[in-house]
Amino acid sequence: MRPATAWAAALPPHLWRFSVLALCAGLAQAASLAWPGTGQPLWWLQLASMAVLAWLLRPPLPWRRAALLGGLFAIAWLVGTFWWLFISMHTYGGLAAPLAVLAVLALAGFLASYYAAALALFAWLAPRHRGLAALVFGAAWLLAELARGTWWTGFPWGGSGYAHVDGPLAVLARTVGVYGISWVAAVLAMLLVQARRTDVRQWRVWLLGGALLAGWAGLAWQRDCALHGCANQPLTPPTATIRLALLQGNIPQDEKFQPGSGVPLALGWYAQALAEAPADLVIAPETAIPLLPQQLLPGYLEDLQQRYTSGPQAALLGIPLGDANQGYTNSVIGWQAGQTQSYQYDKHHLVPFGEFIPPLFKWFTAMMNIPLGDFNRGALAQAPMHWRGQRIAPNICYEDLFGEELAARFLDPAQAPTMFVNFSNIGWFGDSLAIDQHLHISRMRALEFERPMVRATNTGATAVIDHRGIVTYQLPRLTRAILLAQVQGHAGPPTPYAFWVARWGLWPLWWLAAGLLCLAWRKRGAVASSAVAG
Repeated sequence: MRPATAWAAALPPHLWRFSVLALCAGLAQAASLAWPGTGQPLWWLQLASMAVLAWLLRPPLPWRRAALLGGLFAIAWLVGTFWWLFISMHTYGGLAAPLAVLAVLALAGFLASYYAAALALFAWLAPRHRGLAALVFGAAWLLAELARGTWWTGFPWGGSGYAHVDGPLAVLARTVGVYGISWVAAVLAMLLVQARRTDVRQWRVWLLGGALLAGWAGLAWQRDCALHGCANQPLTPPTATIRLALLQGNIPQDEKFQPGSGVPLALGWYAQALAEAPADLVIAPETAIPLLPQQLLPGYLEDLQQRYTSGPQAALLGIPLGDANQGYTNSVIGWQAGQTQSYQYDKHHLVPFGEFIPPLFKWFTAMMNIPLGDFNRGALAQAPMHWRGQRIAPNICYEDLFGEELAARFLDPAQAPTMFVNFSNIGWFGDSLAIDQHLHISRMRALEFERPMVRATNTGATAVIDHRGIVTYQLPRLTRAILLAQVQGHAGPPTPYAFWVARWGLWPLWWLAAGLLCLAWRKRGAVASSAVAG
């Protein structure tokens, strides 16, 4: 019998139904991150979709079948999460629609291979003990999430933990971050599907449930003490309140870099808004000025700078910098009174194909019309802008997706941010769920670090998120307007997550996943030895 025939014969007749169920569960997980029509995450739907996957993969199961079902789940989830990449490549990049579809599917398939491999490993280890099986399932899931988020520059957009930004597991953010939440959610999902009716009569089950509730309550109490103060932990006084003006130009993306339409519109509107905004700190989004300084009319940038270096206000402005000899950077410049030298932040984590061209892929970027597609990379932990007692730490575009990189700024207490500012242009992805998803990403960072996250964007979501992860001010998307808001920075001690990630990165989570998988491997070896001895 040929291998292909043998493989087909080994498949159970209901595999197609299981495959369809895996695809549907993956789409449900995608929807849980930002429910269409509301843009709100649904933590319970994420747990339910993960429970379906756990039910499909419950041991014992051949590892090939686990790879197939896990891969199908991941492909549906990832395509349903970042399908809007099609808009940037086809609508604004000029790539032919079939090629853009294939590019999205190829990216989803490549990233899904991490989950297929990790879940195949889980099935191969096949822990018989229910508790260990749940822990190892979570470890395999965590391993795949970490690989997706770090390998090949990383693309962890839409990680499963983001669905819990408003759920009970949000209390874990300040301790283990979004990846730790993903692991806990996977463990709970497997425990859920392994539950039996007889468990209600087992004192060990009640003891475990009580321990989990007590642990959750302890973490919630600790978080409340940090946010509101308590008898043994007085609240660190917040820094001064500052008034913000967040500029949302809503420049159409297909015109943004066109010299006859979008460029003069952007230069005119942002210049007027920067000149007239009444707030203490005025913030304009990523590439609000779509030209290099040397391409601007003489005096344009100097006139704006003079207003802020000689007055009581400060400004942060997104603009590309550099030249053909030195290379280009996607940057933020800042002006404030008494500072003749502009503050500058250069984007560190660049977007593949949009801001740098990976080796062997110049042919692909040549097919798209994306300006300034090859930038230089800024340093990892750049100094914040010091102003009025605040340490303002910029990040550009999807840099706030990489919490481990933002955490590096907490290593030096004198430079630790009191607030973050995200500069973005989600106009590349139209009026899609990308706007809602990016807002949830920023909210998760606020929960992890307990620092406000201010967002200035071209089309949305322009918003202020306080140190509790709550959106306090927000502009309607796709409108040209100025958001006047207030924000209080926070200068308290770093959260446990910020403390350990600043020193060791994500390695403790890698070690956790690897340790649990090694434990399962040793158990598997012990069982095999016993079987041989018997």
